[in-house]
Amino acid sequence: MKSWSGRSGLAKVDLYTRVTAYMLMWSAVLVLGMLLLVRPVRHEAPLLLVVAAPLLALANGVLGHRLLRRAMDAYLKPGTVLPPREVLPAAAAGAATAGAVLLEAATADLAELLPGMLGAALVPFLAGHCLVHRVRTVALHQALLAGALLVLVPLTGQDTGQSIVTVLIVLFVTGWLAVTVRLSLWVLGVVFELREARDVQARLAVAEERLRFGRDLHDILGRNLSVIALKSELAVRLARRGRPEAVDQMIEVQRIAQESQREVREVVRGYREADLRVELEGARGVLDAAGIDCSVESAFDFGVESDVESAFDSGAESAFNPGVESGVVFAFGPPGTGLPYEIRSALGWVVRETTTNVLRHGDARRCAIAVRAEEDTVLLTVENDGVREDGGSGAGTGLLGLRERLAAVGGTLEAGPGDGGTFLVTARVPLARAGVRR
Repeated sequence: MKSWSGRSGLAKVDLYTRVTAYMLMWSAVLVLGMLLLVRPVRHEAPLLLVVAAPLLALANGVLGHRLLRRAMDAYLKPGTVLPPREVLPAAAAGAATAGAVLLEAATADLAELLPGMLGAALVPFLAGHCLVHRVRTVALHQALLAGALLVLVPLTGQDTGQSIVTVLIVLFVTGWLAVTVRLSLWVLGVVFELREARDVQARLAVAEERLRFGRDLHDILGRNLSVIALKSELAVRLARRGRPEAVDQMIEVQRIAQESQREVREVVRGYREADLRVELEGARGVLDAAGIDCSVESAFDFGVESDVESAFDSGAESAFNPGVESGVVFAFGPPGTGLPYEIRSALGWVVRETTTNVLRHGDARRCAIAVRAEEDTVLLTVENDGVREDGGSGAGTGLLGLRERLAAVGGTLEAGPGDGGTFLVTARVPLARAGVRR
């Protein structure tokens, strides 16, 4: 069983809602059990009733807990219907416990406690019952319960006025319970639907990207392949006639084929390569959309000219330093200025992979990305909170792939727990290796 800190936000909401419902039900059971044991003893009730009534209350709680658990599972899965065999045992236990309360009220002085004890006796069954049926059906059953109590309560010796007050109090308790439990599960269901909608949106984004990739390939290859087919057919006919133009047509076919290869490589490169500027902007947008407060800082300003030297003089503060302004994104210039392409690409992959890990493997509320200079190296740090207990090893397949990419440019990658319960990924790439000098 996972600890609280090891659960996602959705799992925490689910656990909180369920535990609250269970505690509400068992609180009523425990109070009722103590009253059924203490009050009859004081009034010298029959021994069988003194022993049986608390045991009935305990059985009522166990069966009610079972019904409530399965009713919550069914409520969160639309279309799931609990069979009668799941409901009837809890209904029978609730009726028997309520009967024991009425019997003790007839043999002992329970007039002032009868409304609360009757309500507590019905809580275990009604907590799950309100989730099994529609609201209209639950209201109808509450009305039938009120009618039955109006007949049975006067048998305990209460007059008409007292009986009506008792029934009204019981209806208020059970109605409040039904509204509370059902609204809590409704909110939990909405949270599940939002999570599912976000997953569907992510899958649709992947599908859309695949369609775009296929469309780009079709646009590039479709026309060129048609031209190649026509010119090849023309070259065959010219060759059969011994015409020298056949060679010219095949040279044209060769040129179009080489051009198609180049265009396909450019399309694939756009999907397989990462640029630091694009990935930083994308990371901030994706994390902000996921409700994660993301700040991006850079000591390099490539919007004008390469300013590597000024980066070394800017200092290196912690990404989670409260004194550093958050949400600031420095513009990166076009290719050819600032850091070499190989370094930008390698660090871009680090940003892409770590952003994915923040979304998948934690419950982050904020993430800080910083690019700065330290001695003769470029330093990229990605630090996030909300780390799960099993999410700080830093030995995943994705991180191994990043280490291989950084090793190609002489860089290194470190990943592990940071200060204050955060997770910190640090990538270092030497500038001298890439031909950039201070």
